[in-house]
Amino acid sequence: MEKTVKKTVKKKMEIKEVIVVEGKDDISRVKKAVKAEIIATGGFSMPERVMEQIEGAAKRKGIIILTDPDYPGEYIRREVNRRVKDAKHAFIPKEEAIRKDNVGVENASSESIIEALKKARCQTQVSTETFTKKDLMDGRLIGFPGAVERRDQMGKILGLGYGNAKQFLNRLNHYGVTREEWREALIKIQGTTRNCDR
Repeated sequence: MEKTVKKTVKKKMEIKEVIVVEGKDDISRVKKAVKAEIIATGGFSMPERVMEQIEGAAKRKGIIILTDPDYPGEYIRREVNRRVKDAKHAFIPKEEAIRKDNVGVENASSESIIEALKKARCQTQVSTETFTKKDLMDGRLIGFPGAVERRDQMGKILGLGYGNAKQFLNRLNHYGVTREEWREALIKIQGTTRNCDR
Protein backbone atom coordinates (compact mmCIF):
# COMPACT_ATOMS: atom_id res chain seq x y z
CA MET A 1 0.00 0.00 0.00
CA GLU A 2 1.32 3.38 -0.93
CA LYS A 3 0.84 6.32 1.36
CA THR A 4 -0.02 9.66 -0.10
CA VAL A 5 1.97 12.46 1.43
CA LYS A 6 0.42 15.87 1.22
CA LYS A 7 2.58 18.92 1.49
CA THR A 8 1.11 21.87 3.24
CA VAL A 9 1.87 24.87 1.12
CA LYS A 10 1.89 28.05 3.12
CA LYS A 11 0.80 31.04 1.08
CA LYS A 12 3.20 33.96 1.27
CA MET A 13 1.95 37.29 2.51
CA GLU A 14 1.51 39.68 -0.42
CA ILE A 15 2.72 43.26 -0.08
CA LYS A 16 1.05 45.78 -2.38
CA GLU A 17 3.79 48.41 -2.00
CA VAL A 18 7.25 48.10 -3.52
CA ILE A 19 9.86 47.24 -0.89
CA VAL A 20 13.13 49.18 -1.02
CA VAL A 21 16.19 47.30 0.28
CA GLU A 22 19.94 47.82 -0.01
CA GLY A 23 21.28 44.89 -2.04
CA LYS A 24 20.73 41.69 -4.02
CA ASP A 25 21.09 39.45 -0.94
CA ASP A 26 18.34 41.48 0.74
CA ILE A 27 16.09 40.92 -2.29
CA SER A 28 16.63 37.15 -2.09
CA ARG A 29 15.90 37.07 1.63
CA VAL A 30 12.76 39.23 1.43
CA LYS A 31 11.42 37.17 -1.51
CA LYS A 32 11.66 34.06 0.68
CA ALA A 33 9.44 35.78 3.24
CA VAL A 34 6.83 37.64 1.18
CA LYS A 35 5.51 38.12 -2.32
CA ALA A 36 6.38 41.65 -3.42
CA GLU A 37 8.10 43.82 -5.97
CA ILE A 38 11.50 44.83 -4.61
CA ILE A 39 14.06 47.47 -5.58
CA ALA A 40 17.67 47.45 -4.35
CA THR A 41 19.41 50.79 -3.87
CA GLY A 42 22.88 49.34 -4.36
CA GLY A 43 24.03 50.81 -1.04
CA PHE A 44 25.52 54.26 -0.42
CA SER A 45 26.33 54.88 -4.06
CA MET A 46 22.71 54.82 -5.16
CA PRO A 47 22.62 55.87 -8.83
CA GLU A 48 20.14 58.57 -9.86
CA ARG A 49 18.37 56.06 -12.15
CA VAL A 50 17.62 53.86 -9.11
CA MET A 51 16.25 56.86 -7.21
CA GLU A 52 14.04 57.67 -10.20
CA GLN A 53 12.85 54.04 -10.22
CA ILE A 54 11.99 54.32 -6.51
CA GLU A 55 10.12 57.61 -7.09
CA GLY A 56 8.15 55.97 -9.92
CA ALA A 57 7.29 53.00 -7.71
CA ALA A 58 6.15 55.37 -4.96
CA LYS A 59 3.75 57.11 -7.35
CA ARG A 60 2.51 53.84 -8.81
CA LYS A 61 2.13 51.60 -5.73
CA GLY A 62 3.75 53.26 -2.72
CA ILE A 63 6.99 52.07 -1.11
CA ILE A 64 8.17 50.52 2.14
CA ILE A 65 11.78 51.24 3.10
CA LEU A 66 13.39 48.20 4.74
CA THR A 67 17.09 48.92 5.18
CA ASP A 68 19.72 47.37 7.43
CA PRO A 69 19.61 48.37 11.11
CA ASP A 70 22.97 50.14 10.99
CA TYR A 71 24.39 53.56 10.11
CA PRO A 72 24.55 52.99 6.32
CA GLY A 73 20.98 51.67 6.39
CA GLU A 74 19.74 54.74 8.26
CA TYR A 75 21.62 57.01 5.83
CA ILE A 76 19.96 55.32 2.83
CA ARG A 77 16.56 55.49 4.58
CA ARG A 78 16.98 59.27 5.10
CA GLU A 79 18.07 59.81 1.48
CA VAL A 80 15.11 57.91 0.05
CA ASN A 81 12.72 59.61 2.49
CA ARG A 82 14.08 63.02 1.49
CA ARG A 83 12.87 62.39 -2.08
CA VAL A 84 9.78 60.26 -1.38
CA LYS A 85 7.76 61.95 1.35
CA ASP A 86 4.96 59.41 1.78
CA ALA A 87 7.11 56.28 2.15
CA LYS A 88 6.34 53.71 4.82
CA HIS A 89 9.18 52.62 7.10
CA ALA A 90 9.78 49.08 8.38
CA PHE A 91 12.47 48.30 10.95
CA ILE A 92 14.07 44.95 11.81
CA PRO A 93 15.67 44.86 15.28
CA LYS A 94 19.46 44.64 15.02
CA GLU A 95 19.74 41.41 17.00
CA GLU A 96 17.31 39.78 14.54
CA ALA A 97 19.41 40.87 11.54
CA ILE A 98 22.90 39.84 12.62
CA ARG A 99 24.98 36.81 11.72
CA LYS A 100 28.54 36.70 13.04
CA ASP A 101 29.68 40.33 12.57
CA ASN A 102 27.42 41.02 9.59
CA VAL A 103 24.32 43.19 10.14
CA GLY A 104 21.72 43.16 7.41
CA VAL A 105 18.24 42.35 6.21
CA GLU A 106 19.75 39.32 4.44
CA ASN A 107 20.42 37.75 7.87
CA ALA A 108 16.88 38.17 9.21
CA SER A 109 14.38 35.32 9.46
CA SER A 110 11.21 35.34 7.39
CA GLU A 111 9.26 35.88 10.62
CA SER A 112 11.31 39.00 11.48
CA ILE A 113 10.82 40.42 7.99
CA ILE A 114 7.07 39.77 8.04
CA GLU A 115 6.71 41.30 11.52
CA ALA A 116 8.64 44.42 10.45
CA LEU A 117 6.49 44.82 7.33
CA LYS A 118 3.26 44.41 9.34
CA LYS A 119 4.39 47.25 11.62
CA ALA A 120 5.45 49.57 8.75
CA ARG A 121 4.47 53.19 9.40
CA CYS A 122 4.32 56.37 7.35
CA GLN A 123 6.48 59.24 8.53
CA THR A 124 4.55 62.47 8.83
CA GLN A 125 6.27 65.59 7.57
CA VAL A 126 5.04 67.68 10.47
CA SER A 127 5.86 66.58 13.99
CA THR A 128 2.76 66.11 16.11
CA GLU A 129 4.53 66.77 19.45
CA THR A 130 2.36 64.11 21.05
CA PHE A 131 5.35 62.93 23.08
CA THR A 132 7.95 64.93 24.99
CA LYS A 133 11.17 64.27 26.87
CA LYS A 134 9.04 64.07 30.02
CA ASP A 135 7.24 61.04 28.55
CA LEU A 136 10.60 59.35 27.98
CA MET A 137 11.61 60.16 31.56
CA ASP A 138 8.28 58.94 32.98
CA GLY A 139 8.64 55.72 30.97
CA ARG A 140 12.22 55.33 32.27
CA LEU A 141 13.46 55.45 28.68
CA ILE A 142 16.07 58.12 29.45
CA GLY A 143 18.00 59.02 32.57
CA PHE A 144 17.63 55.65 34.32
CA PRO A 145 19.69 52.48 34.47
CA GLY A 146 18.41 50.15 31.75
CA ALA A 147 16.95 53.00 29.68
CA VAL A 148 18.76 51.84 26.52
CA GLU A 149 17.28 48.35 26.84
CA ARG A 150 13.82 49.74 27.56
CA ARG A 151 13.97 52.01 24.46
CA ASP A 152 15.08 49.01 22.41
CA GLN A 153 12.10 46.97 23.65
CA MET A 154 9.67 49.84 22.98
CA GLY A 155 11.10 50.25 19.48
CA LYS A 156 10.47 46.56 18.76
CA ILE A 157 6.92 46.63 20.08
CA LEU A 158 5.99 49.85 18.27
CA GLY A 159 7.84 48.95 15.05
CA LEU A 160 10.13 52.00 15.26
CA GLY A 161 13.52 50.30 15.46
CA TYR A 162 16.22 51.34 17.92
CA GLY A 163 17.27 54.94 18.33
CA ASN A 164 19.05 57.10 20.85
CA ALA A 165 16.74 59.27 22.97
CA LYS A 166 16.55 62.11 20.43
CA GLN A 167 15.94 59.76 17.47
CA PHE A 168 13.38 57.75 19.42
CA LEU A 169 11.40 60.85 20.44
CA ASN A 170 11.51 62.05 16.83
CA ARG A 171 10.15 58.71 15.58
CA LEU A 172 7.39 58.68 18.20
CA ASN A 173 6.22 62.08 16.97
CA HIS A 174 6.68 61.44 13.23
CA TYR A 175 5.37 57.87 12.83
CA GLY A 176 1.87 58.33 14.22
CA VAL A 177 2.26 56.46 17.51
CA THR A 178 -0.84 56.96 19.63
CA ARG A 179 -1.03 57.41 23.41
CA GLU A 180 -2.87 54.08 23.62
CA GLU A 181 -0.09 52.25 21.73
CA TRP A 182 2.43 53.96 24.02
CA ARG A 183 0.63 52.82 27.19
CA GLU A 184 0.24 49.24 25.92
CA ALA A 185 3.93 49.05 24.99
CA LEU A 186 4.97 50.40 28.42
CA ILE A 187 2.86 47.74 30.11
CA LYS A 188 4.48 45.03 27.96
CA ILE A 189 8.03 46.09 28.80
CA GLN A 190 7.45 46.45 32.56
CA GLY A 191 7.98 42.74 33.15
CA THR A 192 10.73 42.24 30.54
CA THR A 193 13.09 44.97 31.73
CA ARG A 194 12.83 44.85 35.53
CA ASN A 195 16.34 43.41 35.88
CA CYS A 196 17.75 46.31 33.84
CA ASP A 197 16.62 48.82 36.46
CA ARG A 198 18.76 47.42 39.24
